Amino acid sequence: MSKLYGTGVALVTPFDKEDNVDYQSYKRLLSYTAKQGVDYYVVLGTTGEGSTISLADKAKILDFTKENNEDKLPIVYGIGVNDTNATLKITKETDLSGVDAILSVSPYYSKPSQEGIFQHYIKIADASPVPVILYNVPGRTGSNMSAETILRLAEHENIIGVKDASGNMEQALNICKYKPEDFMLISGDDMLTVPLYSIGGSGVISVLANAFSNIFHNIKVAVTEGDFSKASKEAFKLLEINPHMYSESSPVGIKQLLAELGICENYVRLPLVPASEQLKEVIAKRLTEIQAVTV
Repeated sequence: MSKLYGTGVALVTPFDKEDNVDYQSYKRLLSYTAKQGVDYYVVLGTTGEGSTISLADKAKILDFTKENNEDKLPIVYGIGVNDTNATLKITKETDLSGVDAILSVSPYYSKPSQEGIFQHYIKIADASPVPVILYNVPGRTGSNMSAETILRLAEHENIIGVKDASGNMEQALNICKYKPEDFMLISGDDMLTVPLYSIGGSGVISVLANAFSNIFHNIKVAVTEGDFSKASKEAFKLLEINPHMYSESSPVGIKQLLAELGICENYVRLPLVPASEQLKEVIAKRLTEIQAVTV
């Protein structure tokens, strides 16, 4: 799906100090990322803290995104739990009008076999009224979706791509070598964006794009011009700050970075807690360094 080529921003969900969704800050984030050159929104994925948000609030957030999508960017919406039937029920009951695809995480905690993962996604793809993007994130699910399983699923007409956060380049190479031409391999790791572009990937669903959509836009432009040296130099700007997005678990780091930029507060929902003083200091330092080399 060509409209999803490039950078999808894995949007955070801002909260206020009373733990409510902060829609004013969320609107500011939507506008900020669009103006910085993001290609599409990813709503209520892991970075959006979807696991701690009620279904009623999720519906409100999705509606708000549609209503405040000034640039009419494509929208990818996160739907997925480790219970296949529950995922099907949520999919059926969600108003997916105006949504271009759903992003559905591989079942977590249960640690199913590859055949179990395959059957889970086939059920979702058969039921979903919009295309499905697989989400492979072994660090959170406890199991890797193998290249073989992804390629089997790629044959389904309603499964259009995979966000792969395995960090396994050999797996990525196998997917790119054997996938259908229009099947998208999307990086789930910001620092592997350029390498995945280079082997035929379709871009990234990015955490850091909440703050630095402009850098990811520059990477995409350089890639389309065939200038991978320039693309790499853009990515290098983020090397020192990237680990701190995850050192106290995501989205703690990115919310602290957005607080430094004045876009939203750093509130997260339990069991996560806001950034420590040490993390605040290092993020502020790294931000200053990036701003000094970014135009």
